[in-house]
Amino acid sequence: MPLLALDLGGTKLASGLFSTDGELLQRDSALLAGRRGRDVGALIAERVAAARQQAAVTAVGVAVPGIYRAERGSVWAPNIPEWDDYPLLDELQQAVGADVAVTIDSDRAACVLGESWRGAAQGSRNAIFVAVGTGIGVGLLVDGRVLRGHGDIAGAAGWLAVRQPHRAEYVDCGCLEYHASGPGLLKVAAQRYPTTAELFAAYDAGDRVARGVVDDAVGLWGMMAANLVSLFNPEIIVLGGGIFGPAARLIDRIRAEATCWAQPISMQQVRFVVSALGGDAGLYGAARLAADHA
Repeated sequence: MPLLALDLGGTKLASGLFSTDGELLQRDSALLAGRRGRDVGALIAERVAAARQQAAVTAVGVAVPGIYRAERGSVWAPNIPEWDDYPLLDELQQAVGADVAVTIDSDRAACVLGESWRGAAQGSRNAIFVAVGTGIGVGLLVDGRVLRGHGDIAGAAGWLAVRQPHRAEYVDCGCLEYHASGPGLLKVAAQRYPTTAELFAAYDAGDRVARGVVDDAVGLWGMMAANLVSLFNPEIIVLGGGIFGPAARLIDRIRAEATCWAQPISMQQVRFVVSALGGDAGLYGAARLAADHA
């Protein structure tokens, strides 16, 4: 019986039918197109209903951007208007009925689950997925279990403190995210480049400003990785998100920077790799959530 996975982002909803062993059978996506609040919930419910018409879905897994409050079954998603405490679990469970299990988790947790199930971290019990894109988030797999924290907020790596002094600009997004996320790189470059793709093209062409911005980001990503290695002693760090991507070529430099800062024995034990699932890591993770609760 197939599983249904949904990966909700800030601008689109990806969906996929999977076999129970993680084979992607069918994939689709829909733009949010300015939807907000209950209209986003309705889009998810429509995708679930459409999938159930095609196949006898036994379980549904959903990855959401932000915080999934497991005790309440609600979602806080900063990029989706009116999703401050959205009751997604009740809404989906009513849509599918009691015979289909619905499981929701953060996109951070889903990405590390996806990579450990069918991606670059297969077989690992201690893995970290670092997503660098619009924001910076980390999925933590510790002794084979996802670490979620007291309020399901563990992994908000954009708030890592990597610079002094504190600045007012850090309040809304965090220090690391302000400097080294996708939008952060463009801000540091004083909006000289319209997109990160053009920033990296300028970097490749030897542009002085682009070189400075990317070199600074390598240092910050390396410090972030060093902190994670020292705290969690992982087997593997998987770098993903939209920036990796074009920044995948910098992985050796990031590791070299991390080596300067990290606990040395832990650093010798960890592998640095780029995501094998790319933009589908969260979708595979959502499928794993469904498989675990089918």
